Amino acid sequence: MQIRSLGYRTDLALLQAGGSEISDHGDHLVVRSPHNPTHWWGNFLLLAEIPPAEAVENWLKRFAAEFPEADHCTFGFDGIAGRVGDLAGFAGRGFAVEAQTVMTAGSVHPPRRRDTTAEYRALSSDEDWAQSVELNMRCNDTFDTDYHRGYVTSKVSTQRRLVEAGLGRWFGAFADGQLRCQMGLYRAEPTLARFQSVETDPDFRRRGLAGALVFYVSRFGFDELGVRTLVMVADPDYVAIDLYRAVGFVDTESQCQAERGDHGVG
Repeated sequence: MQIRSLGYRTDLALLQAGGSEISDHGDHLVVRSPHNPTHWWGNFLLLAEIPPAEAVENWLKRFAAEFPEADHCTFGFDGIAGRVGDLAGFAGRGFAVEAQTVMTAGSVHPPRRRDTTAEYRALSSDEDWAQSVELNMRCNDTFDTDYHRGYVTSKVSTQRRLVEAGLGRWFGAFADGQLRCQMGLYRAEPTLARFQSVETDPDFRRRGLAGALVFYVSRFGFDELGVRTLVMVADPDYVAIDLYRAVGFVDTESQCQAERGDHGVG
């Protein structure tokens, strides 16, 4: 299956590099992450296109057959211009549906508002990576704690393996020695690098940390990874998208997805 979506293409490249398995069934891919079965977007079906509403039931059965132990149900849809309204067949069955914005940048500039007091650097020590887990927990404190911690711990281990494999780095903004903002950047293809998991401590938002860190990490992508294009996927209805635009990212595609489950971990 030839992937048109820049968002999903880079998603799949990094998932595979992190140990996920991808099998091609012609009109869809099965993406499986045995090392982290609670990662919704590491265990999903990627369909070649958004199916008509009458075909949704058959896809639900296919997902259940592929992931009989899963307590979630997740579908991605290849394409570059999908809209939320196109996913009505899934929304009608209780799915949360999204058309995220795929953004790209071939150059960046400093945002007008940025924090200059924090320390911006790559994570390196065991303590740094432990702080990464705790920051994610603070940013997602509405989830079931035990369930989410297991997912996050496994996800952070995967991110660290990607760093150790030389694909990129995970970065943080530290205030008084504490990790307050984090994100990763990894090479997905020779000329493409993909941002991962931009998160800021709820008590440290709107201080210019994230904008400064996005710019810092972007320069790493161009200067050290040697890529030509950076890829970011953002919620079009969340304020962070304006932060990415302020650094130089532009809206390029849309990426459609549908998810449903009991625990609320995506």
